[in-house]
Amino acid sequence: METAEGTPRRLRALPSRLANQAALSANRIVDRTLAGAGVRRYHYALLAALAEFGPASQAALGRRTGIDRSDMVATVNELADRRLLERAPDPADRRRNIVSITAAGGDRLADLDRLVADAQEEFLAPLPAADRRSLVDLLTRLVDHHGDRRRAEPGPEA
Repeated sequence: METAEGTPRRLRALPSRLANQAALSANRIVDRTLAGAGVRRYHYALLAALAEFGPASQAALGRRTGIDRSDMVATVNELADRRLLERAPDPADRRRNIVSITAAGGDRLADLDRLVADAQEEFLAPLPAADRRSLVDLLTRLVDHHGDRRRAEPGPEA
């Protein structure tokens, strides 16, 4: 990671660059923490989406989590092999599977929630509680704003 003294001021003044540098650090911390538990961010994201929204098709899960279609298949397979989720044919369309979290998946998610919370603590360590809340608020507003724009733009399948 770069140090402040070796970075030109004009680069250190770019919010987009600072957000990217912070995201790289956050991802390293979360990846390391989850790897210690034998899982990846995709595993956590998929279990979290299923726990919050209930059973869904792989396509819907991909839209909710940002997991690419090809990565979704591998992630579902890995979690199904561990019996953390299950697939069943969609009664409305037998060509499609509906994925749901198992009781073991819910238990595993609770363990992962604690690990991810620890990773957040490590990442946000230099910030007091009020700054953490402000940072989350600001980042949420940026993500919501640009996420809405991205959905409004025609994609490659349009």
